[in-house]
Amino acid sequence: MLTKDNKDTSKYNVNNIEEIKKASPKVAGLIAKEYERQLNNIELIASENYCSEAVLAACGSCLSWKYAEGYPYNRTSGNLGRYYGGTEFVDELEEYCCDQWRKVFNTDYHVNVQPHSGSQANFSAYAALLEPGDTVLSMSLDNGGHLTHGSSVNFSGKLYDIHFYDVNEDGIIDMPMVREKARELKPKLILAGASAYARVLDFQEFANIAKEVGAYFMVDMAHIAGLIAAGEHNSPFGYADVITTTTHKTLRGPRGGLIFAKPELAKKIDSKVFPYAQGGPLEHIIAGKAICAEEAQTEEYKQYIKQVVKNSKAFAKAFLDLGYKVVTGGTDNHLFMVDLREKKFSGRILQERLDENQITLNKNCVPGDPRSPKETSGIRVGTAPMTTRGYVESDFVKVAQKIDEIIKELDQEFA
Repeated sequence: MLTKDNKDTSKYNVNNIEEIKKASPKVAGLIAKEYERQLNNIELIASENYCSEAVLAACGSCLSWKYAEGYPYNRTSGNLGRYYGGTEFVDELEEYCCDQWRKVFNTDYHVNVQPHSGSQANFSAYAALLEPGDTVLSMSLDNGGHLTHGSSVNFSGKLYDIHFYDVNEDGIIDMPMVREKARELKPKLILAGASAYARVLDFQEFANIAKEVGAYFMVDMAHIAGLIAAGEHNSPFGYADVITTTTHKTLRGPRGGLIFAKPELAKKIDSKVFPYAQGGPLEHIIAGKAICAEEAQTEEYKQYIKQVVKNSKAFAKAFLDLGYKVVTGGTDNHLFMVDLREKKFSGRILQERLDENQITLNKNCVPGDPRSPKETSGIRVGTAPMTTRGYVESDFVKVAQKIDEIIKELDQEFA
């Protein structure tokens, strides 16, 4: 695992670089360069993190070439087995992975560990609950939602009749408006979850509204799943009909997705993952997901998440103390956005300048953003990856000060 001081790359995730070099010096060189970038840059992208050596090893294991279309045989659930032979051990692995994720979130929900990504998890969940053209009420990308929550350029916006609830002038979800729009629209599905929202989500109130109008309630907890697992954010289990997540981000696992569903929806969910949306599952990634689930149950992991949140709060406060506007005025989780609408330069320009100074983050729209999504008037920052590398509150204060110096340089250039 990366640390902020250790520069010895031989013991980390390029320890197989010699084998790669034998086959492709070009690919090996690019991997090594990316590793050096990750090691030397301050990584603030809220959707990224560093996984353990065990997860990396599982993802590069012999499971990489095992095909296993279908599900482990289960007479009770109706899963009729695989379409390939030789699946005895991957069946056991997949069932073990499912059991571990139920333990992580202390739930009896059905689990599908096969989605290749969070977006594919959302695609399959929608397909299980909706027909094309059905009405969905969700949070827009501009207000902090995700591309798959109804953006017009995404499958979600093209297949379904998407309507958005808003945030108030402080950037907080306007729950009275959610109820008002739900009563007006009578959606088939109400979705909670975000990719750039810094405050706690009220799952109980969302569930109450969904029940009132007869809608399914779905939660995309991809960003905050690690906080929920560690008890640093309230849980959607028991409230939502379907819950999707990634296994990277705050969970520190491999790139991949999960779907949790109330037991009565299990067959619908499974059939919309396979065979509707995907073919063979990635059993090597499922092995990484299983290890990730085990790690998420440890006390060490819970303490890590506590530090992620402490760091995020300290980081946001440092920007506020420096005179910047932080969307919602602070944060309750692992991320927040800095509002640059008053600046003459865009979030894109700041992102590029920070890249030149070995600070990695992403441009992001802020609520009411006058600039295009390609330019944006904000930046999104997250504390999960650098907390993995050992940063504490004082380190993030220094990072805020460095970003402030670079912003001031841009102010001079654009004066």
